[in-house]
Amino acid sequence: MRLKQFIKKQFGYLLFFYSYLKWRVILSFLLSFLTGILDGLGLALIIPLLQIVFNDTANAEIPGSDFLNKIFFDWLDLEPVILDVFLIIFLLFSLKGAIKFMDAYLSVLWQQKMMREIRFNSLHLFSNYKYPSFVNLDTGRVQNTLGSDVAKISVAYKFYFKTVNFFVLVLAYFSLSLGVDWKFTLLVLLGGIIISLLYKILYKRTKYFSNKLVGETNYYHKLLIENINLFKYLKATGLIDSFVHKLKGSILKMEQTQRRLGIVDAILMGIREPLIILVIFGAILFYTELFNQGITGVLLSLLFIYRAFSFFMASQQQWNLFLGYSGSLENLKSFNKLLQQSQEKDKYKNIFRDFKQSLTLKNVSFSYNDKQNPILNKISFSIKKNTSVAIVGPSGSGKTTLMNILTGLLIPNKGDFFVDDVNFKEIDQKSFRRKIGYIVQDATIFNDTLFNNVTFWEEKSKTNLTRFKSAVKKANIEDFIYNLPEKEETLIGTNGVNISGGQKQRISIARELYKKVEILLMDEATSSLDTETEFEIQKNISNLKGNYTFITIAHRLATIREADKIILLEDGAIKAIGDYEHLLKISNAFRKMVEMQEL
Repeated sequence: MRLKQFIKKQFGYLLFFYSYLKWRVILSFLLSFLTGILDGLGLALIIPLLQIVFNDTANAEIPGSDFLNKIFFDWLDLEPVILDVFLIIFLLFSLKGAIKFMDAYLSVLWQQKMMREIRFNSLHLFSNYKYPSFVNLDTGRVQNTLGSDVAKISVAYKFYFKTVNFFVLVLAYFSLSLGVDWKFTLLVLLGGIIISLLYKILYKRTKYFSNKLVGETNYYHKLLIENINLFKYLKATGLIDSFVHKLKGSILKMEQTQRRLGIVDAILMGIREPLIILVIFGAILFYTELFNQGITGVLLSLLFIYRAFSFFMASQQQWNLFLGYSGSLENLKSFNKLLQQSQEKDKYKNIFRDFKQSLTLKNVSFSYNDKQNPILNKISFSIKKNTSVAIVGPSGSGKTTLMNILTGLLIPNKGDFFVDDVNFKEIDQKSFRRKIGYIVQDATIFNDTLFNNVTFWEEKSKTNLTRFKSAVKKANIEDFIYNLPEKEETLIGTNGVNISGGQKQRISIARELYKKVEILLMDEATSSLDTETEFEIQKNISNLKGNYTFITIAHRLATIREADKIILLEDGAIKAIGDYEHLLKISNAFRKMVEMQEL
């Protein structure tokens, strides 16, 4: 268990990328290592090439010549003459270039694959998240994580694999240097370890500021969403300047944290080359003093070491840049873990195809947690197919919660919900919801054309256009649409700003009818409209009676006088059930509601 925790702590980021890329990670390392070996060998051969050129002899003394002879001239049975050396160098660097091209191209493909899977996985987890858990989510975190943080992981990926690739190159050059002079190589390696300890302090600061920046960005996105959603209220009440001031304060906090991240990165860049020189010349000094050898003996090793140390320092900088984005990666991991804790089941016994008989609740109770008093308590009733049912009661009586149970958004804590005598827990929830039309008080409108709003972006084929016309005709908005200059291609603006409330509701109704639903739920769908518009929409709905099962929450009792059944809720319990006239006779509470509305 401790070993597993150690591996997770030390290689957590690598395991994260490996979970998406698998064998591609290992191949990337191998390609980087091979690039370093080829580059090192090519550079090493420049030394004998220069010796040959300047001394004009094939038998010149070459520092590290034994090492080179074993690799090339003895093995290939070649003489160290200028043409042979040049051809080998050319072939090595050509092969290195081909491998670098392959590595870079594959890296782009793998990055796209990883980002696609990350986005798909996060969207799947979010769409499958249980509704009771969703209501407690931080909207700013959702926006920031699924938007900017996922995009930042793409940048983090580049920095991470540059770090790894540079470090692999370091290993390659150190391997070559060990083959030439292991004593000098170990001295330099000791200096590299000391530098790593210094860098570790800076890394902690970078990671701290990265996590802090994610939290501040989440909060900024939360404020931004509220500013958009509440724009009308803030504008009308003169509070928008105060709210914008709050947004500006959030921006300044993010800037301050980003500035601190930049300072740490600037320090790393500034000390990079001085530290390289310090370590290498320190190693040369120790080497010549301890082993009493001249510097010419380490010339080839020095070439490898300088190359290795340059990539080592570059890898440190890339790692720090990666840590600057690690907060986004950690945020995504924790967010997905949160989503995974409350997922709807993917597999169910029964696929819902058609609504045949009834919806039935038996002794249903619901609360969001065990400590809370039940919002609904022992609710039992049945709704037959193609009938209309209204749910009424004072605020806080549990009407919306009951509606959410009937849509399958909430699952009862106690009791059972049956659809055609099949327990809802055994039914594929998505297939059931596809047969439901849901119209709320604030009509759901998208900033797009009328056609796309009703059809939900289906292809504009002849069949779908016929379905569109049928749906808007049933919703009594056909004349309005086809009198517009652009007809069904008219853009209706953000939240339907270019059309009236009544027209928005008719579009919402048309969308549900286009879907070929069988159950229409209306949650106070007309309560925000004027009386005339409400009457027209109710008249349209009445014309559809007998073709759909209607379930309506209503405050205005005049709109539900024709309902087949009215359910009166009070404090989460059913106080009375019957049609309008029956409730007037048996329920004082219902009669009082009617009198208050002067019906």
